[in-house]
Parts: sequence; C-alpha cells; structure tokens
Amino acid sequence: MNLAPSNNLNLFGYNEFFLYLKNLHDKNLLPNKIIFSGANGIGKSTFVYHLINYIFSKNEVNKYNFENNKISKDNYSYKLLTNNCHPNLFTITNDDEKNSGQVSKVREMINFTNKSSFNDEFKIVLIDNVELLNINSINALLKIVEEPNSKLFFFLIHNNNVKILDTLNSRCIKFRMFLQNSEKLEIINNLLNNNFYTELNADFKSIYNSPGEILKLYNFFKEQNINDGISIEEFINLIIEKNLFKKSLFIKNNLGAFIELYFQKKINFYKSKDKFYNLYKYFIFKISECNKYNLDIESILIEFEGKIING
Repeated sequence: MNLAPSNNLNLFGYNEFFLYLKNLHDKNLLPNKIIFSGANGIGKSTFVYHLINYIFSKNEVNKYNFENNKISKDNYSYKLLTNNCHPNLFTITNDDEKNSGQVSKVREMINFTNKSSFNDEFKIVLIDNVELLNINSINALLKIVEEPNSKLFFFLIHNNNVKILDTLNSRCIKFRMFLQNSEKLEIINNLLNNNFYTELNADFKSIYNSPGEILKLYNFFKEQNINDGISIEEFINLIIEKNLFKKSLFIKNNLGAFIELYFQKKINFYKSKDKFYNLYKYFIFKISECNKYNLDIESILIEFEGKIING
C-alpha cells in the first residue's frame, strides 16, 4: 500500500487544526509563510495537500469536503495536482539528501512567484523536507519570503529531527504538529484496514512509531514476504543474509532505528546492561557516521554480526 501524500483522499486526525486554518483562510487571515513542523510520518504532508485542495477548490465543482476532511477524486484541482500540472502550485520535494539541482529548482520557484497567477487565484509554493535545503537554496528562499504578495502562500514542511536555520524560522509562523498515541493507533488501523499492527511482533512497537513509519514497514514486509511475527533478531539476520541494506532504500534509511530496537530489547532483558549499552552507543555512532559521510555500511554490519550475533 503506497499512498503518496499528494493523492491521499482522506485526512485522518487533525480535525480541529484543519478547521482552525480553514477558518483563518475564510477570513483572509491565514499566514502566508507557514512551517508545518513535526516528527517524520505523522501526516504533515497529507495535511498540507488537503489544505491546498481546500484553497484551490473553493470555487470549483466537487470542492473539498471539510466536514469529513476528504478530497473528491473528481475535483479539477486534484486531478491537475496529481498530474503535476497545476498552474498555481510549485513544489520542491527534497525526498533525498542529495543537493544537486536544488539551486536551479529554487530559481524556477522564484520565476514562479514573479509571474501572475492563473485566473487571479491563490498561488502556493510547497517545500517538503525543508530541512534538506542546502545553504544556497535557503538564502535564495529567504529573499523571496520577506514580502510575498497577499495571494502567495509558502507552505514549508519540516521534519523536526533536523534543525532549520533561525533566520528561516523567524520569517515564518511555525505550527508544531503531533499525535496522541490513541490517535496514532486509530490512523494506523484506518490506513491498513487489516491485522498487521495487531500481529506485528512487539519488538517493532514503540510509543515513537508514527503511522507513516508503520505503513512503510508494512509495505516492506509485504514486498519481501516477511512474516508479521518475525523478531528483531531474526529481522536483522535477514537483512544481513539477503544483503537488503544494499538493495533497499527503506533499510538504508532505517537501519539505525532497527539496530536501536535490537539493543533496546537486549538492555531491557539482561540484568547486566553495561556491555549492551556500550555496544549500542558504539554501533549507533558508527551507523550515524556512515549516513553522514555516505560510507559503506557493510563493514559495520559484518562487525555487528561478529560481535553481537555470533559473539
């Protein structure tokens, strides 16, 4: 189940927050520079795409259903947006940490902001994962968010695990988004509509799990035909045996989290915690360095296998 935020017709949770922003927009009081900040996978992007559809579809057929927080698949703006051709929307996704092409994309955005809008409607610039913009792109962005016109919105989506420049924070209104544990569970059940989370081994469950992270885990388990009840030890063995850390971007991006779950289980299980705690710090640091400097992770896993699994 790969449901991109841009074509997710249903918004689960955030009812009061959405109503609050809707009312601000209806009164022409919605801030035109907003940072939506929160943990990865809690639905920030989906929320923003729903807000965008509400703004664009107000005067269209099949407009946004705000009573049920739902987008109509027959709405004109939705169809344009899903085909990446809406004339009044410009997006920068930053879906990886490669900086190539960012400055040219920001230049395109500047051209977009300088042009008049189609049908004199609102124009929106959406930047997802704004924390991944490089310094040159941030500086270019700062220049144009200083004094945008009243019909231009900047919606910036921020993963709060990574700090963004204070100069950008100071120029925008920041909304911090979060979900209660009960809301997370409800959203997970709505998204999956099956028994995956119920049958998922407790090794993978944490109060820090977000619905988006669980959905990605579900997709990976389904893709690799992995049993829901697999333990974290068995899972890491599988990653090493099948070289999944080389083949799967999901594993590459989340390996540190799985290693952390492994050590969390060991530290909680054994009375003598010092050995595992020191090894935990060592391997988490090693993996962090690999990700930071784009180093080969294989040598770390070989060491992990020797010291932990076979040690």
